[in-house]
Formats: sequence, C-alpha cells, structure tokens
Amino acid sequence: MSEEKLMSIEEAHKHFAVKLNGLTWSLLGKKDRSRTDDETMISSAHASMFHWLQIGKPLNFQRGDWLIARVYTVLERTESALYHAQRCNKRTTELDLKDFDLAYNYEALARANALAGNREEFERNHKLAEEAGEKIAGEEDKKWFDQDLKSEPWFGMK
Repeated sequence: MSEEKLMSIEEAHKHFAVKLNGLTWSLLGKKDRSRTDDETMISSAHASMFHWLQIGKPLNFQRGDWLIARVYTVLERTESALYHAQRCNKRTTELDLKDFDLAYNYEALARANALAGNREEFERNHKLAEEAGEKIAGEEDKKWFDQDLKSEPWFGMK
C-alpha cells in the first residue's frame, strides 16, 4: 500500500480554490468554448469562490466576485453580471481597496453596465477604471490591466 499525504481541510480548500480559479481562467481564454465549457466555467468560478469563502480573506472574496462577474459578462448573462459586479464593488468599498483591485472593480462595473446597455454607468465606470489604472503601482500589474481594459467584450459601448 502506498503512502499518501493527507492534507488538512484548510489546505484542501486552498488547493481547490486555486485550481478552480485557474480552470475558470483557462476557459475564459478558450476561443471556441462549447456550451459544456460555458457551464463548467460558471460552476468552476462559483466553486472557487465557495472554497475561498471557507478559508480566504475578504480580498479573496472581492476577487472571486470580480471573476464571477467577468464570467457572466462574457456569457452575456446580464442580471448575474451586474449582481456580482455590484458585490465586487461593495467589497471594494468596504475594504477601501486601491491600486489593482480598485481598477478591476471599476472595469467589472463598466463591462456589466455595457452589457446591460446602461451607457451612463458604463461611461462613468470606464472613466474611473482608466483613472485607477493609471495609478497602479506595479508595472506588470499596470500592463495586464491596460491589456484587459482594451480587450472585448464592450458590447458596442467603446
């Protein structure tokens, strides 16, 4: 019988939170996603958030809501995209987040509102995302954010 290392429940939650987050990102980047891929992407984003809620910190929850909002925005599920973008914003405000997380918060709100056809909210949040993006301290983080902000989907609002 081979020896297996058993991990603690906390280690297991972290393992699955990270793995499921990575799976979600790989599916977001997939060019020809199937309907099954889309459903897996939704489930993996929510499952990652579940595991973070067990062992993470409030920043993990904010980022989890951001990821779920992005998934629903890409899949054009307006109500869910807006809901999770607003939850991300609530957490961002409560935590007084700045830098990278503040910029992505506004990006999520801008995209979800673009999807919903809310031009005024899209424009306001997109401008705030650009302004926050300019203030990102880390050059690599700033580069990633700038690329993401320029990428679709913007649903004809940009």
